[in-house]
Amino acid sequence: MRKIRLDFFIVLMLSAVVLAYFFPQGANSTLIPLETVIRIGIMLIFFFYGLKLSFQDIKKDLNNTRLHLLIQLTTFLLFPLIVLITKPFVVHDDKEIIWLAFMFLAVLPSTVSSSVVMVSIAKGNVPAAIFNATISGLIGILVTPLWMGLFVSKSTAHYDWGPIYLKLVTEILAPVLVGLVLQHFFTFFHSFTKKYRKLFTRFDQTVILLIVYNSFASSFVSNIFGSIQLLDFLIIFNGSLLLFYVVYSFTGWIAHKMQFNRQDTITIQFSGTKKSLLHGSVFAEVIFGSSVSMGIILLPIMVFHALQLFIISIIATNKARIDKEASRLSDLKTPTDRVSG
Repeated sequence: MRKIRLDFFIVLMLSAVVLAYFFPQGANSTLIPLETVIRIGIMLIFFFYGLKLSFQDIKKDLNNTRLHLLIQLTTFLLFPLIVLITKPFVVHDDKEIIWLAFMFLAVLPSTVSSSVVMVSIAKGNVPAAIFNATISGLIGILVTPLWMGLFVSKSTAHYDWGPIYLKLVTEILAPVLVGLVLQHFFTFFHSFTKKYRKLFTRFDQTVILLIVYNSFASSFVSNIFGSIQLLDFLIIFNGSLLLFYVVYSFTGWIAHKMQFNRQDTITIQFSGTKKSLLHGSVFAEVIFGSSVSMGIILLPIMVFHALQLFIISIIATNKARIDKEASRLSDLKTPTDRVSG
């Protein structure tokens, strides 16, 4: 059984926040401009992402249209609609930023690595998970800023979408395309990224940690969290938990109504409920910059990321155990039992 180390990276994220609290001056260092390092790191992440994309994996599961549509509609439509429904209940101005942070969480694409690993553990449709996680990341480059443009421009003064899309193209889309072209004409690039995928995962996580540190350091310097109370954190935690279970339950129900098999249902529920901390960190840096409290914007996706990994890992392990037990019982049947059954 494949395992994913969940707790260690969560501890590292929390450590980055603690480090930002005690040493916030590191974000403004002139010796090593952290903003420049992060920008280069973002470009490299998506360049490597392009190198890792496999056209064969994408083509493999193209015909399962209903499954793909359901997952993508869940990711980019169901999540935002659920958060939009709560907008009339936000009556205090100081809660507006929390709602905006949840909206940002809701419009993010799915994560790639953990979705595929968890689907694999639970014996779901792995090729479909690979396809949808890949497509979700590409769709998110366009859809996420379009969704946020409906709300951020109203909440942020002097907000100009021109430079934002320029950064999205130069820092995200262009590196992906360059990576795709290189791995298409030089196949050893794709083999190289597969061989050292753990190393590339560590690089992704390192950039995320730098973004988290930089975001929270800036927030601590500006005393952004001076207004965050325990009640606000409880709202974020419980809201993230409720959002996850609503989507997970709904996708399970609709998959049953649409008569998907067990493997596809697992993929729908696991891939449909995932939100990418990697994309969230990158998009927050590109879209929001220093115009709003980045620490608060990232807090719901950090909480949701930890919860989704913890809960899905338990569910996936339980499904794998049940599947293993069913296989064991099946193997214990005699040939006569199998014929009569």
